[in-house]
Amino acid sequence: MKRAHLGVILFGLVACSAVLAQAFDPDRLLLPDEDNILLTVFLKHDQTMNNVERAELLRDTGFNETFPPDEVEIVDHYVMMGIGQVIVLRLPPNRLRALNVAIERGAWGAYQTEFYITYDLAAARAYQNRRAGQND
Repeated sequence: MKRAHLGVILFGLVACSAVLAQAFDPDRLLLPDEDNILLTVFLKHDQTMNNVERAELLRDTGFNETFPPDEVEIVDHYVMMGIGQVIVLRLPPNRLRALNVAIERGAWGAYQTEFYITYDLAAARAYQNRRAGQND
């Protein structure tokens, strides 16, 4: 019985990797380009308030309605325990001011903020490895 489960798992892994290889689109790499940048935003919890108080403040400021601004795409959004929320955004450089204003008006008070220009090294490596395999 265990061998049957192992076979199903192995088949699933092989099938998934084949689908992922076919779905790989180098044009959608998470790298800055001429039209867009990636920006990682840390929304660090203000530990003087609990989550209910934070949610009330965000509701009062309208943060959920104004974030993200137009033309700003959320690429990834997750919680980092002990830190707060980490959000990776893709946006044209000319939308940076609108993003900053949305965060200043909506998130300040509930979070301390940090911003980092970003690129996805794993995607770049996968692309390089794929190209190297085609040159063999």
